[in-house]
Amino acid sequence: MRRLAPAAAAAALTALLLAGCSAGADHAGSMEPGVAEPAAPRDQGQTPTEGGEAGSAELDATEPDADRSVITTGWMSVTVDDPIASAEAASDIAEQAGGRIDNRSETPATGTQPASASLTMRVPADELKGVVNELRELGSVNSVSMNASDVTQQRQDLDARIEALTASVDRLQQLLGTATSIADLIAIESELTTRQAELDSLTQQRDWLVDQVDFSTLTLELVTEDVAPDPAPDDFWSGLVAGWSALLAFASWLGVAIGVLLPWLLTGLVIAAIVITVVVASTRRRRPRSVDDTTTVDAPAPTTTAATSETDAPRPPSSGGTPEL
Repeated sequence: MRRLAPAAAAAALTALLLAGCSAGADHAGSMEPGVAEPAAPRDQGQTPTEGGEAGSAELDATEPDADRSVITTGWMSVTVDDPIASAEAASDIAEQAGGRIDNRSETPATGTQPASASLTMRVPADELKGVVNELRELGSVNSVSMNASDVTQQRQDLDARIEALTASVDRLQQLLGTATSIADLIAIESELTTRQAELDSLTQQRDWLVDQVDFSTLTLELVTEDVAPDPAPDDFWSGLVAGWSALLAFASWLGVAIGVLLPWLLTGLVIAAIVITVVVASTRRRRPRSVDDTTTVDAPAPTTTAATSETDAPRPPSSGGTPEL
């Protein structure tokens, strides 16, 4: 019986590894271990609206059903008198609904820019409609945008993989308690570590996905009348006024640009003049001397050879006689 125990443990370990590999192969085509596969949303839409009470019907369409997993994100812009105070009121509205504030930025009014505020709120999905309706009362709504992404298939795939890995880890833990040899113990512990790490990764992905489904993300922009979007010109006179205002703005910007560049241009001209002066002076110093400044040297007179003697000169023939012998 003692001899059969290691063989039985090895056979059980082999069967367990084959079962785990077959269970992982069923989901290998849809998602790699530790990486969440983005599922194609079956019902995804974006419903931008403008105005005070407009968009309530579109907002109802983004509410998730009980048997679906939907991630809802939204953006909202509201014109208020005091963005800082309105940001505090918006935070209270989100917290009273059971949500939280993930990001909040406030810009007080200065001499060059008006006040503004921005908040990123996480609101329970079933309380999103009520929160949006309360935020509308803070001021004049400029625009509202909602986006719903269906991740039901992705969540079901994660749940199935986590369930299979959990059962595999439990079986490995049972085999670890019955291992009788060091080799079996090392093999079981190695496989258990791998399966446990994959299980933890998938669990974190599932928890993040559940948090995105349970809490919708809403970004709120609070602005004043000075930075609220101006209406587009719709007739000749409004277009003329808009063009004139743009021309004045461009002329003002051009004057500022010239004022900034003028000191640099003057400095560049002074440096260029100095460089040109130095180059001209150096060129004049290197000019060659003229011909008048050079001294001429007289060439020595050629020497004459001594005159030949008269005896050496040939005699002319006499006229009418015979030459002497």
